[in-house]
Amino acid sequence: MAKENCIISLQGVNKTFDGNTVVDDFNLDITKGEFVTFLGPSGCGKTTTLRMIAGFETPTSGTILLNGEDITRIPPHKRPINTVFQRYALFPYLNVYDNVAFGLKLKKIPYEVTNRKGETVTKYRHLTRKEIDEKVMRALKVIDLEDLETRDISTLSGGQQQRVAIARAIVNEPEILLLDEPLGALDLKMRKEMQLELKDMHKKLGITFIYVTHDQEEALTMSDTIVVMKSGEIQQVGSPTDIYNEPVNAYVANFIGESNIYNATMVGKLKVKFLNHTFDCVDDFPLNEKVDVVVRPEDVEMTKIAGEKDPNKLVARIDNKIFKGIHYEYVLMSGKSEIIAQSTKDHELGSEVYIDVEPENIQIMKKTLTKNIYPEAWLDKNNKLIISDAEFDVDVTQLLKGSHVDDELYLIGPDGKKYDLDDADVIAEIGLDQIEIVDGFDNGNANGVIVSMIYKGDHYAVMVRTDEEEDFIVDTMYTWNEGDLVSIVVKPENITLTLKGDISKYEVE
Repeated sequence: MAKENCIISLQGVNKTFDGNTVVDDFNLDITKGEFVTFLGPSGCGKTTTLRMIAGFETPTSGTILLNGEDITRIPPHKRPINTVFQRYALFPYLNVYDNVAFGLKLKKIPYEVTNRKGETVTKYRHLTRKEIDEKVMRALKVIDLEDLETRDISTLSGGQQQRVAIARAIVNEPEILLLDEPLGALDLKMRKEMQLELKDMHKKLGITFIYVTHDQEEALTMSDTIVVMKSGEIQQVGSPTDIYNEPVNAYVANFIGESNIYNATMVGKLKVKFLNHTFDCVDDFPLNEKVDVVVRPEDVEMTKIAGEKDPNKLVARIDNKIFKGIHYEYVLMSGKSEIIAQSTKDHELGSEVYIDVEPENIQIMKKTLTKNIYPEAWLDKNNKLIISDAEFDVDVTQLLKGSHVDDELYLIGPDGKKYDLDDADVIAEIGLDQIEIVDGFDNGNANGVIVSMIYKGDHYAVMVRTDEEEDFIVDTMYTWNEGDLVSIVVKPENITLTLKGDISKYEVE
């Protein structure tokens, strides 16, 4: 259902380049005057989505509506939308005033006249010098540069140049302002200042801002609504508070703020077990369901141990601490699991403390993945499993109880029937902890690039993506970096096969 007072609506928008899907089934309604941020890592499709709204890219499928009208294939210059890019593209030979006025001098506005026949006719004229001056000075006032209109662009700081770029965009009075990582070229101090200035500009102008960034702090600081993206898909849409406090999955929790993420099990009514300890919680899931748990560092409660240890409490050792001005950040170890905590109290390094978390501060989410499943896998003439272009040794006798493979690689059933499994369609399943990552290419069954890594207390959940866009999720104790080129290795006994259809169609007469 569309939002009330909706200005932009993206409906089932998809974009592919050379067969690769960059934006997948994107559905979003944006309200007039809203500050919306597309947040995600490089390559997640956020800039491509912005460019489709601007008209610089055309969706492969789907519809973009502006105030209820289809603008999917309307060119950029006919849309009431302006864009501010990370590289400001200002004219170095023009001063501040002329940079801002440049578009206005080219612009024509309609006016109506009555011809000799008494008919009303629409004509177009350029803006007068006075009209241009009023609009430029109004825009410069919004960005607090009205006293610098005669300055050369080359004499301005990065932050001032960025504001001139914004003034040039807003002077045409667009209904929507698109901002593609406009603070990326600024230093940290200037970025923080400009975040607040942009938020203030948004309030003054009252128009819709759509902002693209990979910086979670920018998104949390400025936005009314955050759209978290991953691999071209929307993961969650909500206010900064909702996204931070109620992430829908481990990916969002890991991307927004620091998080402790653990594998957990529901062990009773409103009771969840993780870190080998049972906690009360407020989320109700079925008994024995495997879930993901998120605990923010500021919600970890640390209490000094006095006297004999209480066996009913969770104990952790302080492994590291850093003073961060307003609080200490602690790294705690409970068994082999790591806990990040923040506290204003100064605890001694190496000491043991009790750990607790209030029930409402334990965020429980459905596990998005418990194993790798490949429904489009198949077997070749040598009984090798093929997943995309990757080849794996596999035990095909699991497809038929009591069977064996003869010297000619036929599957022989317990009744002596012979089966040729060449080109047989199967579903392959591989456990998250049953894949090994090996450094370098061509050292295993498949090659890939590490595209994400989430720490889950005592291990990392690593996603390896092949050239054929196939993903392998691996639980590992070892640290890798995003962008590492790796191979994956899977032992035959760690692959479970299910045959699609009845085995009788592969019987050899």
